Amino acid sequence: MLQLTVLASGSSGNSLLVRGESTALLVDAGISARQLETQILALGITPQNLAGILLTHEHGDHTRGLKVFCSKHHIPVFTNPLTADSLRKSAIDTEWRLFNSGSAFEIAELRIQPFSVPHDAADPVGFVISSANSSLGILTDLGYATRQIIHAVQGVNALVIETNHDEALLQNDTKRPWSVKQRILSRHGHLSNQAAAKLVAEIATENLRHILLAHLSEDCNTPSLASEAIRQNLPATLPTHPEIHCPGHPPHPLPHSIQI
Repeated sequence: MLQLTVLASGSSGNSLLVRGESTALLVDAGISARQLETQILALGITPQNLAGILLTHEHGDHTRGLKVFCSKHHIPVFTNPLTADSLRKSAIDTEWRLFNSGSAFEIAELRIQPFSVPHDAADPVGFVISSANSSLGILTDLGYATRQIIHAVQGVNALVIETNHDEALLQNDTKRPWSVKQRILSRHGHLSNQAAAKLVAEIATENLRHILLAHLSEDCNTPSLASEAIRQNLPATLPTHPEIHCPGHPPHPLPHSIQI
């Protein structure tokens, strides 16, 4: 059994808490150390209970609280060498536990499978986290879905997937210069609602029980647009449709927890 709690999701910060039978992990630390402490304590987890922090990549909205949190609590950080090298430039002093993208490893009873994703970072990854009977896929920042990604998350019980923007809203947005729009729309940018929906349609099996929509743009997306895009593309052959969650938006306020 796994439990997932979304602590933060969006351009202002991203962090997940994953709990197994006896192990708790953070995936990313994109909010302040104080916010991290407050939120996990409210969930019955002390920083000392954490087995580590997994990092998807080095961008600030995924690592903002890392330096202070790790210096205070001395928690190991699991990442690949290029991401660690990028963060060492920020004088982050921690116990680095390095993995190779594509090579699975274990933290107590949890099996972690990292895999490369296309995004404008040093060596960004997604994860599949598995226990004996449950599996969770995490895809928070990517420009498009490679065949490797589709294969990696095929058959998971729950999927955290980026639905960053509605393409029409992004194209018509007056706040963002064209160069920023190009970055977002590029193959190393962010998934649109339709791109995420296509990915879900390819990987959805009867095992998929929960879909959690992540990293929604405040200006260029809405929970209803993102949810409807996913819902409309779910295969009609599924015996039951998975529950779609949009953490941070009614009726799913943060923090938002599910059992997997």
